[in-house]
Amino acid sequence: MSISTRSQMRAARALLGWSQLDLASRAGVSLPTIKRLEPGDEVLTGSHQTIEAIRRALEDAGVIFVAENGEGPGVRLRKARPE
Repeated sequence: MSISTRSQMRAARALLGWSQLDLASRAGVSLPTIKRLEPGDEVLTGSHQTIEAIRRALEDAGVIFVAENGEGPGVRLRKARPE
């Protein structure tokens, strides 16, 4: 599954306890880009390369994007792997 809405992006960042600056830094995009993409609840639009960089950064940190299942798209954290 991939990131599809602005609210998923905000929720994923909140689950990780990341600021907008943290996400920008980890995704390799500018802070103004994150600030421009996050407002609202509609479908996330923008450069495919930018959205992929954001998705990759969030997934690498443990976020799983949940598909529309009748209740709307969402996010959750991957279970910690036992060592």
